[in-house]
Amino acid sequence: MPREVTLRLPPEKDPEQLEPDELISRICRELGWKQEQIGAMRQDRTSLDARPGKLAWQMRFTIWSDSEEGPVFEDFDPPQLTRPAADAPHVVVVGSGPAGLFSALELLRAGVRVTVLERGQDVQTRRKDLAQLNRGTDTNPESNYCFGEGGAGTYSDGKLYTRSKDRVAIREVLLDLVRHGAPESILWSWRPHIGSNRLPKVVEAMRETLLQAGDVRFGAKVVELLTEAGEPPRVTGVKLADGEEIAADAVVLATGHSALDALRMASAAGATLEAKGFAMGVRVEHPQPWLDAHQYRGKKDEAALPAAFYELSTQVHERGVYSFCMCPGGWIVPSHTQPGTLVVNGMSLSKRDSPFANSGFVVEIQPKDWCGKRGWRWGWPEVLKRAAALSDHPLLHEKVVDPRGGEPIDVAEGRLPVHPGIDPLFGVRLQTALEVLAARAGGGDNKAPVHRCDLFAAGEGPAEAPNPTSYLPGLTPANLYEVLPKGIANRLAEGLKIFQGQIRGFAGPEGQMVGVETRTSSPVRITRVDEGEERALQSATVAGLYPCGEGAGFAGGIVSAALDGKRVAAAIAHAQAPTA
Repeated sequence: MPREVTLRLPPEKDPEQLEPDELISRICRELGWKQEQIGAMRQDRTSLDARPGKLAWQMRFTIWSDSEEGPVFEDFDPPQLTRPAADAPHVVVVGSGPAGLFSALELLRAGVRVTVLERGQDVQTRRKDLAQLNRGTDTNPESNYCFGEGGAGTYSDGKLYTRSKDRVAIREVLLDLVRHGAPESILWSWRPHIGSNRLPKVVEAMRETLLQAGDVRFGAKVVELLTEAGEPPRVTGVKLADGEEIAADAVVLATGHSALDALRMASAAGATLEAKGFAMGVRVEHPQPWLDAHQYRGKKDEAALPAAFYELSTQVHERGVYSFCMCPGGWIVPSHTQPGTLVVNGMSLSKRDSPFANSGFVVEIQPKDWCGKRGWRWGWPEVLKRAAALSDHPLLHEKVVDPRGGEPIDVAEGRLPVHPGIDPLFGVRLQTALEVLAARAGGGDNKAPVHRCDLFAAGEGPAEAPNPTSYLPGLTPANLYEVLPKGIANRLAEGLKIFQGQIRGFAGPEGQMVGVETRTSSPVRITRVDEGEERALQSATVAGLYPCGEGAGFAGGIVSAALDGKRVAAAIAHAQAPTA
C-alpha cells in the first residue's frame, strides 16, 4: 500500500535546490526504510508554512515500496494530433485565450475540425504593442494586455490558482501546460505560477500543436454571428471584419472579459445576456522588502525565501473588500483596451524579482448596487455624468430602452435602471465611466492617478509626489475620492484600516493606491443551458453557440477558463457525434 510522507525542511533549504540523494535520505529516515526499498515516488505538493514560529518548507510525497506495483506516470511529451477527416464537423473558436486554446485542443483530440480566430496578434507581435503602451502611446484596440494570442493572462502574471475542487481536471490542465513547456513544478507547487516571461513560449507551443490538425488565424476579428431561423435560431458560422464568412457546425465564443463588442454581437444574434456581480477598485503597491520583512519576520535574506505574498479579505457594509491577483515581486501595467481610458493590472516574471509588490484592492459589486435608490447611495449618477462630460464613448451617451415600458434611461444624465434586467450592460457602462475618469486624473500618456494609502485612509488629499513605482508610464498624484464613487471609496478606506491591523504598515505612507482596477471579471453573463441537459452548455436562446470562459461569465483566471473550455469541447463532441 502506498505511503504518504511529509518532510519539513528549514526555510534555508530551498526544495528546488535539494539534491536527490539528500531527498531520498530524508524520506528513508521518515519511513525507517533503506534506499533500495523505495520502488517509486511521486511529488504531490510543496508549500511554505509561514506561520509565526513555524517557518518551514513542507514537501509531500507518495511512496511505493519495491514489492508494490508502482503508478503509471504521466507523459510529458507534447501531444501529437492527426488532422480530422474532411467531412468531420467544423467548429469555429472565437478567441485564443485559455478557454479558446483548451477548447480547440480537446476538440481536435475528439476528431472535430477546428478554426481558431483571434482578433489580436501572435504573442511576439503583441509584445511590441505592449512596449508602446508602457511608453505612453495610446492603446491598440485589437492588440494589448487583454486582446491577442493567449488572452489577458499571457502578459499579466500567469498565475494558476483556482477555486475549483476538481483536482483531476485541474491536473489535466496543468499537465497540458507542462507538455508545452511550463515548469513541472506547477504540478505540485502550492502557488503554481509560470510568469509573464515564460507563458508566451508555452502559448506558442500550444499554437504549434493546434496547427498539426487545425487552423489558427490572427487579425481575424469576428463581427457577426451568422444564424438561420428556427426555434431556437441556430448559428451557422461567423462573419469577419473584412467581410469573409466562415461556415461552422458550432461556434465557441471565448473572447475574454473585455470584449464588449462580442457581447453585443451575441445579443444581436439572439443570445440572452444577464448582469452579474464583479468587483472594482485600485491596485495597491508596496515595497517588496517591506512585505518580506513583515511576512518572514526578517528571515528573507538569510533563508533565500521567495518574494512574500498576502491574501486579505473582509466585509464592509455588506460587501466584500479584498486583495485580488496579488503579484509579489511584480509590476503594475496599463491594460485598457479603448483609447481615452485607463485601466491598471498586475504582472510578475517567473523570478518575481521586482522591488515592488502589488495587488488588486477591490470592492464587490452586485447588480442591485447600481439600481434605483441604492445606486444613488453608491454615487453612480455623479460618476456617469462626469465621465459623459469628458468622453463621447457611446456607452456613456446611449438612452437605454426600458423593456417594461418605462422612460428611456439617459446614461449621460446619470440616470440608473430600477432593475438589473433592464440593461444587462450597465455594469460595463460603469467600468467605462471609471476608466475615463482615471485617464483624465492621470493626465494623459497612460499616466495613472495615485493616492497614498495613509492619506486615503484618513480621508485626506494626495501627497505632492508619488512614491517610487513599478508602473512605467508614470504616476500623477490625484484625489481618488474624486475618481471613485463613494460606495467604493468609503469601503476601500475602511478596508485599509482593517488590513492595517492584519499587516502593520499596509495603510502606511509606503503604500500607494493606483487607479483604476476595473477588469477583475466580466459584469455580464451570456446565459447557457446547464450541463447534463439537452443542448448542454449552448446559449439558452441560440443553438450551436457555446458561450465560454471568462468573457461569457463562466470563469475567472487561466485555469478556470481552461476548465470551462474543456467542458464546452466535451459538450460539442457529444452533440456532434453521429447518432446510430
